[in-house]
Amino acid sequence: MIRENERVIYKVCYLYATPSAPLNDLYQEVVLNLWKAFAKFRHECKTSTWIYRIALNTCISFIRKEKNIPEIVTLTRDMERCEEDDETEAMLRQLYRMINRLGQLEKSIVLLYLEEKSYEEIAEITGLTRTNVATKLNRIKEKLRKMNKED
Repeated sequence: MIRENERVIYKVCYLYATPSAPLNDLYQEVVLNLWKAFAKFRHECKTSTWIYRIALNTCISFIRKEKNIPEIVTLTRDMERCEEDDETEAMLRQLYRMINRLGQLEKSIVLLYLEEKSYEEIAEITGLTRTNVATKLNRIKEKLRKMNKED
């Protein structure tokens, strides 16, 4: 199950990685928490939804324990992505830099949105209502537009 969802776990960890919370530490913590929680998994939601929730909560808790605000992190190439032109690559780097400037909840919501999760799935993972997810996503998009204009 972890191997099947490894890419998802790494994506979540990438967005929360900082010098005091390195990627490998976050990944290991998420896997440990998945292992601990598996016996309690009731299969009332999709496995991927459950993994997202554990990964997000683990990363946020790890950051809180460190009492450190996440910094901008350079993302490495996605393993499954084909070679893209430099302009697209630059746009993706810019997008991830702006996402890293968002708050923890906003970052979680936009990550799930970029993974093409439905509003219902995002609501289930984050504990928000569907309406609240839609409202927050609109505000996040506007915030990202403003950041883009400023840069």
